[in-house]
Amino acid sequence: MTDWLQRTELLIGADGLHKLKQANVLVVGMGGVGSFAAEFLCRAGIGRMTIVDGDRVDPSNKNRQIVALDSTVDVHKADVMSQRMEDINPDIQLTAIKEFLTPDLMMELVTTQFDWVLDCIDSLQPKLYFLGAAVTNGVKVASSMGAGGRIDPQKIRIAPIFETDCCRFAYKVRKGLRRKGFGKANIIAVYSEELVNRESLQLTDGSNFKRSYYGTISYIPALFGINMASIVIRDLMQ
Repeated sequence: MTDWLQRTELLIGADGLHKLKQANVLVVGMGGVGSFAAEFLCRAGIGRMTIVDGDRVDPSNKNRQIVALDSTVDVHKADVMSQRMEDINPDIQLTAIKEFLTPDLMMELVTTQFDWVLDCIDSLQPKLYFLGAAVTNGVKVASSMGAGGRIDPQKIRIAPIFETDCCRFAYKVRKGLRRKGFGKANIIAVYSEELVNRESLQLTDGSNFKRSYYGTISYIPALFGINMASIVIRDLMQ
């Protein structure tokens, strides 16, 4: 038993720990949700992981993203996360992709080589392409809905995407999936039943498919990410 995983093994047993070490997980998006999801998967002992993000750390990320420090501003988020996770688990088999995924690359990447894929993308159209690739290729997928504009951690839920409620972003995802012919897709979502604070909305120039964003508090995206990691870990141990 590796000493740093001693307490994990006490909880889930040697067999559970072995299952996590043998698993291969893909996490797309190293922002407020994905960075926490990836780190907690790593801390649980996941043996192989691929992380994807084409963005660099911006000072505005510091209020909610584990990658964001004064010392990491303008560094690729994927590089920051790679260094963190390899410092946690030097034995992890880690691949970092420092680019924004195109639809074609998603279809090529999201395959059954992965036991689970996590969608932590915050723009609608890339999210729909990613989820479509996962469903088409028969890969287990969990998807994060909108974490912005909310402050109540007790309203966060886990449910199949077509059973989500109260989240406008989830509504748009469901609508987009139906239009693409994925109306019966088995996608697990992390979402909040708290109504979004519309006064916190900020419009953008529309670059990278992102037309707007909501204000965020430090802990809500992190809790979304922790819930994403828990979906994978609890399933793998079955």
